[in-house]
Amino acid sequence: MSTANPSALWQPDPGRITQAQVTKFQAWAAEHHGAPSDGGYPALHSWSVRELDTFWKAVTEWFDVRFSTPYARVLGDRSMPGAEWFPGATLNYGEHALRAAETRTDEPALLYVDETHEATPVSWSELRRQVGSLAAELRALGVRPGDRVSGYLPNIPQAVAALLATAAVGAVWTSCAPDFGARSVLDRFQQVEPVVLFTVDGYRYGGKEHDRRDVVAELRRELPTLRAVVHIPLLGTEAPEGALDWSELTSADVAPVFEEVPFDHPLWVLYSSGTTGLPKAIVQSQGGILVEHLKQLGLHCDLGPEDRFFWYTSTGWMMWNFLVSGLLTGTTIVLYDGSPGYPDTGAQWRIAERTGATLFGTSAAYVMACRKAGVHPSQDFDLTRVRCVATTGSPLPPDGFRWLHDEVRDDLWIASVSGGTDVCSCFAGAVPTLPVYIGELQAPGLGTDLQSWDPSGKPLIDEVGELVVTNPMPSMPIRFWNDPDGSRYHDSYFDTYPGVWRHGDWITVTSRGSVVIHGRSDSTLNRQGVRMGSADIYEAVERLPEIKESLVIGVEQPDGGYWMPLFVHLAPGAALDEALLNRIKQTIREQLSPRHVPDEVIEVPGVPHTLTGKRIEVPVKRLLQGAPLEKAVNVGSVDNVELLHFYEELARKRG
Repeated sequence: MSTANPSALWQPDPGRITQAQVTKFQAWAAEHHGAPSDGGYPALHSWSVRELDTFWKAVTEWFDVRFSTPYARVLGDRSMPGAEWFPGATLNYGEHALRAAETRTDEPALLYVDETHEATPVSWSELRRQVGSLAAELRALGVRPGDRVSGYLPNIPQAVAALLATAAVGAVWTSCAPDFGARSVLDRFQQVEPVVLFTVDGYRYGGKEHDRRDVVAELRRELPTLRAVVHIPLLGTEAPEGALDWSELTSADVAPVFEEVPFDHPLWVLYSSGTTGLPKAIVQSQGGILVEHLKQLGLHCDLGPEDRFFWYTSTGWMMWNFLVSGLLTGTTIVLYDGSPGYPDTGAQWRIAERTGATLFGTSAAYVMACRKAGVHPSQDFDLTRVRCVATTGSPLPPDGFRWLHDEVRDDLWIASVSGGTDVCSCFAGAVPTLPVYIGELQAPGLGTDLQSWDPSGKPLIDEVGELVVTNPMPSMPIRFWNDPDGSRYHDSYFDTYPGVWRHGDWITVTSRGSVVIHGRSDSTLNRQGVRMGSADIYEAVERLPEIKESLVIGVEQPDGGYWMPLFVHLAPGAALDEALLNRIKQTIREQLSPRHVPDEVIEVPGVPHTLTGKRIEVPVKRLLQGAPLEKAVNVGSVDNVELLHFYEELARKRG
């Protein structure tokens, strides 16, 4: 690979390429499994999707996956949905997550940070001891393999221990963050009928204490399957009547006993944002998550025992599960429980500095907020240990790439990644040995045959199409909960192209192998037959200092027309006058195209989001098409339901 690439924003130097785990893996896989020894990452990726069985066998050997019962073959049935991975094998995810405790007893497995920004370590041996004690207590409570264990918990060490103890006994973990209201939590937990609930009495956020004891009482009343409730006194309150105390369940000094479960045994249930109807309860397997996350964290994120891995997340988002899996690579993980911008916008950079994070993951929205607020990370903080800043949640705009490059370090690996709760992993993103181009994800992941397709199923290069994955990934859902005939699962991904995963994003696969994400294909703008992603418009408009946030919707009209309003939430003190209106339209016209210019620009009191921070496009579109609120959106999945009444009223006036 040439080191001089004038159009790349960043290029790894030869030393970095040599040292990367993915380089070492390729050399080893070439020697033992016939992988190509030259051609770098593109050749390795091509082999990994062509020789899927051999590639995943190589991953399990490279990371020394401990099968307590060997597998008959790597891939039984390979059809989607329903691909059968490593049939016959048994293992335990929890055992692998705690493996580093055997050699690194006193080093930190976890660094816990709250809004004081002071880091508290939990050693590998202490985490292992807590998991051992808790797993024994869960078994004593009658928790058996396949039972569901739930957590209403913030991003604290107890949540990690509870997840790993659940995995150790072969039970199924599921969690929600305590900023979720009772209805949102019940919409999720009632589907899976948990037998144990781990809960806090409240949490701290934005410098304030939030008491959640009333919500917990409601959860206990509305979850009749609960056999036990475990109280974690984050705010220092006594355990309520009939609840068990966390400290008592974790006081014993016993080694964890790991239930050896089939490869496809359920590990956890995640929930789609559930913008319409009940959230989809997505079940992923112990083995599938184990091997997918080893690949993703060990090869793509290049994490190992020397690293510290910090991703700003909450327990209600798949990135929390992904963060916990950092333990699989022997990495110290950083748990931050608090507001992303408290006491100031630079908060996450301060935490990265104080914990010595080597990989810092955040949202594209946070990067853009720092840019807008005039944060100067490298001036204000010592970020010399940060090798990589990764972003997800929405596409990182080109200005975000430039800002990170200019304001953090010009030798910074910037990894914009895209995946989904549905696979709890990335389809495309970080590759430590490839250049970074502005506005582009580096490449599709190993073993992931990611393509962009037109409506007839023809692959496209350098053109916008549907994101599809044409071969199975181990972390694809084994099923949805309460979907006995698999129809809901099938309809969610396999309805458009039979046997091929369609994710619902517009992407471009470039001729150099990188990937550009353009936003959701089901809320895609389609004007005069030209398809446009909403992300492109947000990026252009939100550069204007007067615009705090925006939302663009394309609404097919009954008369065959098309109405495309742009909703803008203004910064304090700004006014949507003629001058600003003209600047918005001129910005879009010049930076995108005249076709992108909206029919109307409408000031709104705010932009609604899902509880995981995604702008709600499709439900707003349904409201504007005249659907009643309760049909258009699951209100329990929205961060501020009041905001939706504005759009509802607008539809009524227009209708």
